[in-house]
Amino acid sequence: MTSEIKPASKRKKAILLIVLLVLIPGAIFLGVGSKNHYTTLPYIGEREVNGPGDTTYFTVPPFHFIDEDGKPFSDKDTQGKILIVDFFFTRCTSICPRMSAQMQQLQLQLDKPRYDDVLFLSHTVDPEHDTPEVLKEYARGLQADPKRWKFLTGNAPDIYRQGNLGYLLTANADSAAAEMFVHSPQFVLVDKQRHIRGMYDGTNTDAMRDLVVDLKALQMEEERMAHGIPKER
Repeated sequence: MTSEIKPASKRKKAILLIVLLVLIPGAIFLGVGSKNHYTTLPYIGEREVNGPGDTTYFTVPPFHFIDEDGKPFSDKDTQGKILIVDFFFTRCTSICPRMSAQMQQLQLQLDKPRYDDVLFLSHTVDPEHDTPEVLKEYARGLQADPKRWKFLTGNAPDIYRQGNLGYLLTANADSAAAEMFVHSPQFVLVDKQRHIRGMYDGTNTDAMRDLVVDLKALQMEEERMAHGIPKER
């Protein structure tokens, strides 16, 4: 005896259509969105794997410079801050004006309470000319907020070494050029543990958009760490 196969009711067809067209794509979208939400930035520089889940990452070394007010400024003044770092000099007529303008725009764009943990550091590579007084005037021309954007000077070899080796801009750790002039367009993104998490062409507007996107991702990562939530690898 054969049983007659009845066609599915209109209601069942409608439910199936909703599942196929709405719920499944929605679930896929949410899954992708969740994955992107927890994506972590890379760590730049040498690293040492001590064991499963235990890696020591390169950290920016301590420093001691002078700010635009002639006051000492060191790595201790950056504790609890995400850093956006560059190297320039006020007499530069090539890439520096563009870089400074881009940094100015970043400062304006990130002028909200949620970015209070972001600090901008601009180091002069011409300390003989760029005294604190010169840097102060340069900062004033950029409408730099002295609480959020510091202009630093000091001994030339110390500045060059910090740029080349500390922020990994131009020289390898064993390079004889470590204390030579730094002239890089790169903006360096540094997390609160002093790990370098990104480098961006400071003359390129698209790169600045990428920097802002990565900064927001880094802030979410730092927030998860503060609440004891493990980082995704």
